[in-house]
Amino acid sequence: MRVAMLALPLMLVAAGPNPPRSSAPKNGQELIRAMHDRYAGQWYKTLSFTQNNTATDTAGKETHSVWKEYANIPGNLRIDFLPADSGQGYIFRADSLYIFRHDSVRRAAPFIHPLMVLGFDVYASPAETTIAKLTRLGFDLSKIHEDMWDGHPAYVVGVDAGDNHHKQFWVDKDRLLFVRIVEPGQQDSTILQDTRFEDYRAIGKVWLSARVRFLINGKPNWLEEYIDIRTGDPLTNVLWDPKQFAAARPK
Repeated sequence: MRVAMLALPLMLVAAGPNPPRSSAPKNGQELIRAMHDRYAGQWYKTLSFTQNNTATDTAGKETHSVWKEYANIPGNLRIDFLPADSGQGYIFRADSLYIFRHDSVRRAAPFIHPLMVLGFDVYASPAETTIAKLTRLGFDLSKIHEDMWDGHPAYVVGVDAGDNHHKQFWVDKDRLLFVRIVEPGQQDSTILQDTRFEDYRAIGKVWLSARVRFLINGKPNWLEEYIDIRTGDPLTNVLWDPKQFAAARPK
């Protein structure tokens, strides 16, 4: 799962009836509460998958890599670069990021992972926790409007209608699933980052996005495609212990 501008690379519509719509949320806070309540108690708590990555440079050249990822929802994500014995990867835990090289922490810093918050944790964490994190991330939760995305109605939070250049997230109106973040670059505001959760698949009564696409100024930058997807497996907590990165690495 990547994070735009950090070079940290994380989903489709399945057949089936949509639940009845409730009244439209008046702001981002109401939308977050509705997202949580729609799937409360049903969302998977653990997730693992193999991630096939395609990076595209400004000249259009593609390079490929493979990662293995493990999540304990809410809040914990581990990424191992394959081959696993390379000792490279990331741990996201307790709103912090740990970057590993040769099985040692090369960098540790506070970090709220927006894709984890909006794509996964929102359905498992208390709504007020998610609202607080999105506020810290700089989203204006007072602003909400409706638009269309991929042929379906969507809520857009963070900007007024017609604003395509400021920080915002999009949520599918019928299923209340996160589908998109748009934001200017942290270092260069002329750069527009557009991250899209695609290929949503039904997992029981909930969902999983099996493809994530990253665009920079409308051009392909990074693509993630997930295979070997598993939910509900028991995962040991040491997977997310930075002091045991090498020892906890799955064989």
